Amino acid sequence: MGDRRMLTKLSEALWNYYTLLLIILTPLLLLPLPLVIGTKEAECGFVLLLMAIYWITEVIPLSMTAMLPAILFPLCGIMSSSNVAKEYFNNFHFLLVGVICLATSIEKWGLHRRVALRLVTLVGVNPAWLMLGFMSGCAFLSMWVQNTSAVTMVMPIVDAVLKQILKANEEGYSGEDNPTLELDEINNCTAKNKETLSDSTQPDVPTETFTSVQIPAESQPAADEAAENVPTASHRDTGCRQGQMLCKAMCIGIAYSSNIGGITTLPGTSPNLIFAEHLNRVYPDCNSINFGNWLLLCLPISVIMLLLTWLWLYWIFIGSDFKFLWQCRGEQSERERAVKKVLEDEYKKLGAISSQEIFTGVVFVVMVLLWLTRSPGFIPGWASLFPHKSYYITDATVALVLGVLLFIVPANGPSKKYESMISWKEFQASMPWQVALMVSGGFALAKGAEESGLSLWLARLMTPLGDLPVLATVTVACLLTTTLTEVASNAATITIFLPILSPLAEAIHVNPLYILIPATLCTSFSFLLPVSNPPGAVVYGYGHFTTLDMVKAGLGVNTIGVLAVLLAIATWGIPLFSLDTYPNWAPTFNSTTP
Repeated sequence: MGDRRMLTKLSEALWNYYTLLLIILTPLLLLPLPLVIGTKEAECGFVLLLMAIYWITEVIPLSMTAMLPAILFPLCGIMSSSNVAKEYFNNFHFLLVGVICLATSIEKWGLHRRVALRLVTLVGVNPAWLMLGFMSGCAFLSMWVQNTSAVTMVMPIVDAVLKQILKANEEGYSGEDNPTLELDEINNCTAKNKETLSDSTQPDVPTETFTSVQIPAESQPAADEAAENVPTASHRDTGCRQGQMLCKAMCIGIAYSSNIGGITTLPGTSPNLIFAEHLNRVYPDCNSINFGNWLLLCLPISVIMLLLTWLWLYWIFIGSDFKFLWQCRGEQSERERAVKKVLEDEYKKLGAISSQEIFTGVVFVVMVLLWLTRSPGFIPGWASLFPHKSYYITDATVALVLGVLLFIVPANGPSKKYESMISWKEFQASMPWQVALMVSGGFALAKGAEESGLSLWLARLMTPLGDLPVLATVTVACLLTTTLTEVASNAATITIFLPILSPLAEAIHVNPLYILIPATLCTSFSFLLPVSNPPGAVVYGYGHFTTLDMVKAGLGVNTIGVLAVLLAIATWGIPLFSLDTYPNWAPTFNSTTP
């Protein structure tokens, strides 16, 4: 008995300190690489594997893991400390600073609430269209701000609108016949739903029970209507379940739409920015990627994914009756008019649009137009007005100019004390410093892999993959990144894969963009777990769905995403980026090179 108790205490102690054990044991297990093999490639491989394990397990903060190249590369003789330091601040960070300045102003002055509520009121109050409205609003915001910021902007609106709809139901519409699955009597079971969702040991409500919707006949006798209007126990139970399903679909849809919208633009999400900066550093002569042609490639992907994800979530959570897609609705019911009034009241509470919102909107439009027209490719852009310095100007230049402007322009008229549109304190609270540092560590790691010869060694190792069809290789890369991003952060995943996939493309003599672009996009498809990415964690915190709900929904959305990316890269992506030819800006790899 005493030995068993001692073993129990020992196992508990080891479990409590498993993080410390992993921190210590990982480098010890990897030590044979630098000590036994002893080559520069092996030493850099030691750093790469150590950082990858620490990033995936998050046993120490991600930003501190990113500092390891600054410590280990000089000790291993791969790069000097001053050369490593140069990799930790570059064009990527300037672009991120400018974009966050705009996002700070949008959030401070409430422009996001106005945009989101307007989109929702335009689509209507049927649950399906309401969900599409919120998803579209979140996806649109994610195109211009970080995904987490978009979710934190939209979710309070979703939560408030749902609560006020429940309140409207409570004030006189409970028990009414509900052919369109409106939020019927959900207020009567809110406590029950929260209890179910908070108890992880309880089995999830089977979705197949609610995948069919009974539509009552149009010519229903008045007596039957009166009978059905009585709020019986069966009605309350059905309304409770329907409301629970709607909450799940709505909230999971918000989490997914932020990632879907983020891939549309280069500054929309961290993996896109990391990819663009990696391209500029590894292939400095490549001018194939700009804001305009990235938008042309990814906007159709986002639209396809958003619509299919919306239908998928509707099917597994709300119902299998899609007649609402082609049926023209007649006169609105009392319930629909009530719900519409709630949404319109929310919008009216915002009041008249303020001068600060107008200025922020103007800055947003100007920034997008300058990005689109800087160097569109098919015609000379405004950067050609500086013939000797056109390559010096990047999207980061535009973002910084307009970002600094927000610190200068007064928020109020001369009758009030001077206050700029945003303050440094507000900007600092919005700036994702952890992402900035983690990306810097990735750039330092990529540079070290190049200096040590590890990139060339990997290229030689992966040369046999050239025998596979190109699309098969791309599919494997997509599946690998999509799998890893479920357990590691998006930025960490793409930072690990880019230095590996670039030499792979060179080894099999394929345009590097053919592999790097789809892998970058699939890095954002972390749909399975709430902890896979911050947007999912934020939405999960509202308590409307379980992890199992997200896993069931995420499997389908992951499949939709990978297929949409493969479709794009194999069709309109080829002429857009000349993917069928090996570019002259990419080095020619010779596997026989000593």
